[in-house]
Amino acid sequence: MSKLTNTPVVKLGVVGVSRDCFPIALTDRRLTALMASLGKKKIEAHRCGVIIENEKHMLAALDDLRAHGCNALVVYLGNFGPEGPTTQLISRFHGPAMVCAAAEENKAVLARDRGDALCGLLNCSYNLGLRKKRAYIPERPVGLPAELSRSIAAFVDIARVMIGLRGLKVFAFGPRPQDFFACNAPIQPLFDLGIEVMENSELDLLGVFKDAAAKKKEIAAVAAEMKKELGAGNTYPDLLPRLAQYEVGLKGFMADNLGARAYGVFANKCWPAFEREFGFVPCYVNGRLAGRGVPVACEVDIYGAVSEYMLQLATLSPPTLLDVNNSVPEEVLPKKSKKCASADLFMGFHCGNTCSACMENCAMNFQVIMNRLMEDGKPAVITRGTLEGTIKHGPVTIFRLQGTADCRTAGYVAEGEIMDVDPCTFGGAGVFNIPGFGRFYRHVLIGGHFPHHTAVGFDRVGEVMFECLKLLGIENIGVPLPECVPYPGENLFWKP
Repeated sequence: MSKLTNTPVVKLGVVGVSRDCFPIALTDRRLTALMASLGKKKIEAHRCGVIIENEKHMLAALDDLRAHGCNALVVYLGNFGPEGPTTQLISRFHGPAMVCAAAEENKAVLARDRGDALCGLLNCSYNLGLRKKRAYIPERPVGLPAELSRSIAAFVDIARVMIGLRGLKVFAFGPRPQDFFACNAPIQPLFDLGIEVMENSELDLLGVFKDAAAKKKEIAAVAAEMKKELGAGNTYPDLLPRLAQYEVGLKGFMADNLGARAYGVFANKCWPAFEREFGFVPCYVNGRLAGRGVPVACEVDIYGAVSEYMLQLATLSPPTLLDVNNSVPEEVLPKKSKKCASADLFMGFHCGNTCSACMENCAMNFQVIMNRLMEDGKPAVITRGTLEGTIKHGPVTIFRLQGTADCRTAGYVAEGEIMDVDPCTFGGAGVFNIPGFGRFYRHVLIGGHFPHHTAVGFDRVGEVMFECLKLLGIENIGVPLPECVPYPGENLFWKP
């Protein structure tokens, strides 16, 4: 797999704070221990040279963080801490921030060196509320260095997602396909989140493709890459130059149009006119770009593209976008897997847009449904270009950030696995096992009016994605609930 591009690098700064009625040496000593613990966990971080006791220290700390290129901040209460300067630092800092506090180490410190940071964190939180500022406060925000290091490691992933979103531009081509109201994409919530959107027509996309034809050396190089990547799965070698031309066009368009933004994703029209005008389906190219750090969502699913990108930043690996597609017949499962609750299983499917690095096996093929509709089931010509096969098994997170029809923002996140099972179907597909999915599907996906596309990350990053949604100010967050906790509106009288 090629190295991911289009991905921010987190440069973490750690700042200790100390209330002036507590010894500053206590914060200094505890901060030294915290930095040593981060070093043991190989978490790179800059220790700010200023411990904050007052507003002048806060300004000096900001200068120090800027000078060292820090784009994410950890504020560490070594003792009670000064809530005013502490929260001013968070307000003025230009990136995401985390707040945590020191636990008392042992009985000896209670005699004279007690820090009372557990108490100080309450005041800090209250002051953040006054300033209407959000910061990441972990589930166990008061701890010893080894405990806090675990939370700081999670924050690095959270910060990467937040930094990426603040620098993101979505390139959209074409209106949603007919009868795809589910891909409705009101852009107001995107602008509320600080994401830039550049909407273009499908005719513009055709122009990008035609203009790229002049870049013959680049096209030849990409086609050679494709041939090597596909290997024995290179079913249609004659098609590679056209696919390569499309890829070169998209990459060039992004480079020319990022403008003031640092990162980009695509949400592109891919049917029904596309095949007739371009002469192929774009699925394989979409997957290749995702494999290199530039998600390309199908069917102009703008929120799907953003969701994929968020998962990419959380996992540091390529994501994919799949339909929550169909139920799984029992006979598909091997005997050892039949103990899984059938309601917790679903088939994740799409035409063939998952990159080869995320597939158990794959080969270039044609889109069966489009071939039936557009070519009367005859030998495929314009419907070629999918990457078909079984999606690799292992841990996954399904996730979606969504702008609702009334221009609000909602999201969901769930963890599970793709099973080591042949899905026995066409396209790119895998059998998903998400604990509690049956009720989650009914009361979050259906009840919350989420569309059929879900972004898939190939790791368990539910903790990170949940915190990102909170930091974005999203209150409507759906997660699978245990059997003992009913969903709002769930009919408790129903019996299976």
